[in-house]
Amino acid sequence: MSDRTDGRTDGRADRGAGETTGAREVARALRAAVRGEVADDAASRALVTMDASNYRRVPLAVVAPRDADDVAAALAVCRELGVPVVPRGGGTSIAGQATGTGVVLDFTRHMTAVESVDADARTAVVQPGAILDDLRRAAGAHGLTFGPDPSTHSRCTLGGMIGNNSCGSHSVAWGTTADNVLALDVLTYGGERARLAPGGDGVPERLRAGARTLVDGALARLRTGFPDLPRRISGYALDALLPERGTDWARAFTGSEGTLGVVTSATVRLVERPGARVLAVLGYPDESAAAEAAPALLPHHPLTVEGMAADLVPGPERAALPRGDAWLFTEAGGADAAEARAGAERLCRAAAGAATGHLLVTDPAGRRALWRVREDAAGTATRMPDGSEAWPGWEDCAVPPARLGAYLRDFRALLAEHGLRGLPYGHFGDGCIHVRIDFDLIGDEGVARFRRFSTDLADLVVAHGGSLSGEHGDGQARAELLPRMYGPELVELFARFKDLWDPHGGLNPGMVVRPHRIDENLRFAPLPRRPVTDVAFGYPEDGGDFSAAVRRCVGVAKCRNPAGSPGVMCPSYRATGEEMHSTRGRARLLHEMLAGEVVTGGWRSEEVHEALDLCLSCKGCRRDCPVGVDMATYKAEFLHHHYAGRRRPMAHYSMGWLPVWLRAVAATRTAPLLNAAARTPPAALAKRLGGIAPERDLPPLPRTPFVRWWRGHRRRTRGGGAGRGGRRVVLWPDTFTNHLSPEAGAAAVRVLEAAGLEVVPPPGAGRICCALTWISTGQLDRARTVLRRTLDRLEPVLDAGLPVAVLEPPCAAALRTDAPDLLPDDPRAKRLAAAVRTFAQVLEECAPDWTPPRLDRPVAGQTHCHQHAVLGDAAERRLRERAGLTGELSDGCCGLAGNFGFEKGHFEVSRACAEEKLLPSVRAAAPGTVLLADGYSCRTQLAQLGGHRARHLAEVLAEALGDAPPG
Repeated sequence: MSDRTDGRTDGRADRGAGETTGAREVARALRAAVRGEVADDAASRALVTMDASNYRRVPLAVVAPRDADDVAAALAVCRELGVPVVPRGGGTSIAGQATGTGVVLDFTRHMTAVESVDADARTAVVQPGAILDDLRRAAGAHGLTFGPDPSTHSRCTLGGMIGNNSCGSHSVAWGTTADNVLALDVLTYGGERARLAPGGDGVPERLRAGARTLVDGALARLRTGFPDLPRRISGYALDALLPERGTDWARAFTGSEGTLGVVTSATVRLVERPGARVLAVLGYPDESAAAEAAPALLPHHPLTVEGMAADLVPGPERAALPRGDAWLFTEAGGADAAEARAGAERLCRAAAGAATGHLLVTDPAGRRALWRVREDAAGTATRMPDGSEAWPGWEDCAVPPARLGAYLRDFRALLAEHGLRGLPYGHFGDGCIHVRIDFDLIGDEGVARFRRFSTDLADLVVAHGGSLSGEHGDGQARAELLPRMYGPELVELFARFKDLWDPHGGLNPGMVVRPHRIDENLRFAPLPRRPVTDVAFGYPEDGGDFSAAVRRCVGVAKCRNPAGSPGVMCPSYRATGEEMHSTRGRARLLHEMLAGEVVTGGWRSEEVHEALDLCLSCKGCRRDCPVGVDMATYKAEFLHHHYAGRRRPMAHYSMGWLPVWLRAVAATRTAPLLNAAARTPPAALAKRLGGIAPERDLPPLPRTPFVRWWRGHRRRTRGGGAGRGGRRVVLWPDTFTNHLSPEAGAAAVRVLEAAGLEVVPPPGAGRICCALTWISTGQLDRARTVLRRTLDRLEPVLDAGLPVAVLEPPCAAALRTDAPDLLPDDPRAKRLAAAVRTFAQVLEECAPDWTPPRLDRPVAGQTHCHQHAVLGDAAERRLRERAGLTGELSDGCCGLAGNFGFEKGHFEVSRACAEEKLLPSVRAAAPGTVLLADGYSCRTQLAQLGGHRARHLAEVLAEALGDAPPG
């Protein structure tokens, strides 16, 4: 029961990977006892070695219990074998408490239900794996909500929120999780069941008597030893057991980080959801000025008071904000829009003396866009403005709100003293600051500096009357320093409370009491000390280091958003719900591949290959991930090394070399013959030999490729069409447009010429290529050869500075990003990337005065995922608006994704991706709706899965010009 802080535990149940009990023995015993899944394979263990913190531990096994009885059975096995247990929800904890060396209980697979909502009592009963947004939706049907709302609300679980006493941006109105928990059903490591609520009637007598003795013997210490501030999360809330506080066992347990018991059910309080909200953004000269202004707003009862500085706000959003270098995002609610606006205006008047300006945002889309900036800060803050890495560890200290401005100034001074940098933001109304700091957690001196800074900052927080944790708990990041905050006597009480609940020390050892050192178990310790630079891509934003690129994933798990969420990332996870098919899961496996401890075999790893197999290379993570993880690039890199010197899957030859095969068909003019053969029984054998899914139809090949038609068109018009003499534009004849969808190319020529542009082919038209198919299959040596040959032919275009219009979004994205990354030593690749434009961008830039034909019809369809991730669709939106094409296109992934949906074994996932957003939106479209899909894959998916004919925007505009498009 010592308050030892040297990082050594008492050694009871904190055994590393099977020191006394082997992993196989543990897994075998668990499988015999529980009905849920038990996994002890390398991939399953690797996926939970980390949460969103700086720490890493390798477990023996992962158990997904089906119910409370399964939890009890798993605990009994672990107790018998002396194996520690760690409960885990969404794995977004930032202090390391969701990692462990024994058995991880994963509640996100089965125990995910919102069991009931009582609208009259304003309560809900949830299982520990229930996602917060699922509870909010269920409560929302009754005009209610759950008050605490961390930025990870779309994937964090109620069990994890209870474990960490999570808060969120609206805690100034509705408090912490502890303020909203009414009762908990809990299992101890020893097998006791307890119902925790005020009074403790459902608590076993052993626990009640022990707690009574502990509290009665330390009344003075418990009444005076805790700082008085809204965000005091550190340590155990023993003061909740004081008689004047109702002996609230549920509140005392909340925030215990899985060290006392395992929650199997929770009854929580719901609050009335405002009928309307208005966001008031207040500008200030700097973050300290914003922090000092925050307390004055609290008497006006805002729903939230969040602080952000300019270095975390992207340029486009920053331009729309009031003048200043820091802002308070304050929100007012009301029964209706008028009441909410009146509340927001009161906040603006209250801020008038100190603020540099204000902005009222009333429309829901505008509010969501700004709140997304705030919610993504946990990820965006991991990269400093110069691209260097920053990490959690001191993520959420809290001080009394009135002290926040002074604390921030001292905090900045302490950073400078240690030669560190950070980007503070957070819950200014509650005095809680989030920050990622550019610690070097790889080198020995950097780790030593991390330790020195941590102890100095702990003293600074205490000097300001604060709490080491204001939201995410102590975990390993801060528990060692709790004596600096509470003193040895109160920490000794924490240890006695832990031992009362868990005398075997089996639940999440090393957290809160008898903690691990803050500088051990660091996630980067097992990684290669030297940069991994023997790679094909340049990784310019990561210093050419593949390991730095993989380190981008910090675990905030935005990729675990469920089906139906905004954005593209991550379609395979949305389809399967499996962590290994999320961007985070794949990044974790790549991390472990580099570490070589759990996932062995390096680039030959089958675990990594299996996880990447269902990656659609949609690049959605490049845009939607707050830290810009680009799993499509990592997949191509992995496949490049994985198959080096080995025979590849047949699909890599049949579809990876598609440009070569299609050129051969065009040269031999055998398209009609092949189309006829595709309808005969031998076609099934051909698909099997080519690694093509038997469920797929082979797309018909047009008789005349686009380039051949274009040459005839230019001869008929004597070298130019209607736009002859206008500004010259090069039209890129990509493989898909040229050989599979020439009607889109012909339509584009028609529209561009109608806009007064002279459309010219590039040198070598029909033989130049963006190398997309070789890149997506990881044949990167061949991709570089193809790209260099293409650049050789395009030099006249580059020298002339002509814009290059690319109709196929993935080809444009490959030229824009992949080509420069694959050829970092060839400046021509960057010049070509800078010249690439989409169809709509060319019209907007080169023919700004052209008026498109008016259609005045609704649209449905798909924005290509590569367009979403790399190119943006703002110009396309403006062009559709000018043409009277109204409505939104699906923002998901069609699921075909080039070769992915055609490969054997991928059909079901491909179809599930299409069924998430695209196909339902098309089925729901009104009669007369124009179906748009600029990507050939998207059009093919719609045709094959739904019988829908979608067209490129160029085709729709060309048809509206009057005469039929040429060709």
